Amino acid sequence: MATVKLLQATPSSLVSPKTDCTPLRGLECCSAMAELKQYHSQIIRLGLLSDNNAMGRVIKFCALSESGNLSYALKVFDTIPHPDAFIYNTIIRGYLQSQFTTSCILFYAQMLQDSVTPNNFTFPPVIRACCVDNAVEEGKQVHAHVIKFGFGSDGFSQNNLIHMYVNFQCLDEAKRVFDKMCRADAVAWTTLISGFSQWGYVDEAFQVFQSMPEKNSAVWNAIIAAHVQSNRFHEAFTLFDRMRSEGVMLDKFVAASMLSACTGLGALEQGKWIHSHIEKSGIEVDSKLATTIIDMYCKCGCLDKALEAFNEFPSKGISSWNCMIGGLAMHGKGEAAIELFKDMERAAVTPDYVTFVNVLSACAHSGLVEEGRHYFHYMTEVYSIEPGMEHFGCMVDLLGRAGMLVEARKLISEMPMSPDVGVLGALLGACRIHGNIELGEEIGKNVIELEPHNSGRYVLLANMYANAGRWDDVANVRKLMNDRGVKKAPGFSVIEMEGAVNEFIAGGRGHPEAKEIYAKVNEMLDSIRSIGGGLVHDIYDEERENLLHHHSEKLAIAFGILKSRSGETLRITKNLRMCKDCHEASKLISKVYDREIIVRDRNRFHHFKAGKCSCNDYW
Repeated sequence: MATVKLLQATPSSLVSPKTDCTPLRGLECCSAMAELKQYHSQIIRLGLLSDNNAMGRVIKFCALSESGNLSYALKVFDTIPHPDAFIYNTIIRGYLQSQFTTSCILFYAQMLQDSVTPNNFTFPPVIRACCVDNAVEEGKQVHAHVIKFGFGSDGFSQNNLIHMYVNFQCLDEAKRVFDKMCRADAVAWTTLISGFSQWGYVDEAFQVFQSMPEKNSAVWNAIIAAHVQSNRFHEAFTLFDRMRSEGVMLDKFVAASMLSACTGLGALEQGKWIHSHIEKSGIEVDSKLATTIIDMYCKCGCLDKALEAFNEFPSKGISSWNCMIGGLAMHGKGEAAIELFKDMERAAVTPDYVTFVNVLSACAHSGLVEEGRHYFHYMTEVYSIEPGMEHFGCMVDLLGRAGMLVEARKLISEMPMSPDVGVLGALLGACRIHGNIELGEEIGKNVIELEPHNSGRYVLLANMYANAGRWDDVANVRKLMNDRGVKKAPGFSVIEMEGAVNEFIAGGRGHPEAKEIYAKVNEMLDSIRSIGGGLVHDIYDEERENLLHHHSEKLAIAFGILKSRSGETLRITKNLRMCKDCHEASKLISKVYDREIIVRDRNRFHHFKAGKCSCNDYW
């Protein structure tokens, strides 16, 4: 917006005119504009246009009530000889309520120009308008006016200033306002903590949190949510345990944050406990919390519990349907995802953009080519949803995995927008699967230049060269990574056993039972070698210096076998895509050791059981 130059007014230069207060009986009973206009006519006939009390109530109804009319309020305002601060404030609030934020700021400037003194009710809505409109310079001027007019210690203005500066990412200014408060309330503490967190300053947020004398549930949720959103899940669990030890009750907001932490770590047992506590405590399960519960079960590899929770919720919003369809998709249950989509239609819930991303993803993960083609056109023909980048990405992935590389490339050329790295990356992955080195090399180089700091793009191209025996090209990719300072993300896997979350890195020996775990890894490999033959692998899917049989998921599986009995299920979360060697090994281990092994990697879920994987080697 254009910068608004506010008057550099001072309190002594402004005068508030005195007005009589003549009540008009019945004005409070108005419920519609037609009634209000009748009373307004009476005011005019009685010659009360100068009665700011009566006129203020007319304007308040027009500007702020649900059945009001802001345009009419402005017309009434123009007829008032000497409007007071209350009337100006009401129009300012009306502009803000109607989201005319620039007009709100301009009207405040007019108030100053008309020599009407602002009061403590003037500044909060004007500050919020500056915040919404991202009016940084105007916001700073308003802050100066707050101080000049003697409201520097007004709690409402201070809280709004903190929120405004947080929104502007002026965190030092926000902290200065906070530090000058005589007694910061819970709103101020929470706003500042959330503000630091919002912009990624989690440690600074924690320092503020630590200095807070009394912590309520809102502040606990703010700091826990900050750690969850920054993927600092272990610290979120530590804070959660501390919160409970201090006797703070779990509410739906903290529950949602902690369920997200369970999702991030794959901590199913912790997630089950929180879900159970929600049910026992009678915490309201709104659509957002319901979706979080479903998502937790889906991403912790417990699809049956996800479906059970989904079916138990009496009122399911669009987000819950989308989450469950997406959960089935990532578990390779394509047919079930499509059937659930049909149930959604039968329940008269209108699908949206995300719904069809999940449906097409389900088709891609399960190789349902014809179904994918059908729903790609169906979304436009039936629901008038134009395909976006994600939909094209799913279709390219689907066609590419099915070996239809020519059709996939043709679809990319027909896209109404330029393909992003996600779409091109899907085609690159397909080229790798089907050994099309010529097309893969062309796409791979393009993808690397589009996303030069993403190590995964280099890894995929290097693996493709390695599979083709082009070792000089592998070395060139490695050199390019080194020259650009691109570091490959280390592989790590997480497994929850006996209520504790255990994390393993490739080749790491930091676990207290490392000796027993490595012995079990060697035993596993010896056991499967006789039935598995040679195991192939990707050169760059883990750090080169780590031995292949010490990949993080193998360590997690070995630990799981040490701590479980025959017939039990192991659930593992991995940050990278599974390599072929670990995928083949996991199938054989599931057979030899009679375990179902569920692995969530970067792309999808793998259910290993009796020597087979649910993905049918299609991932």
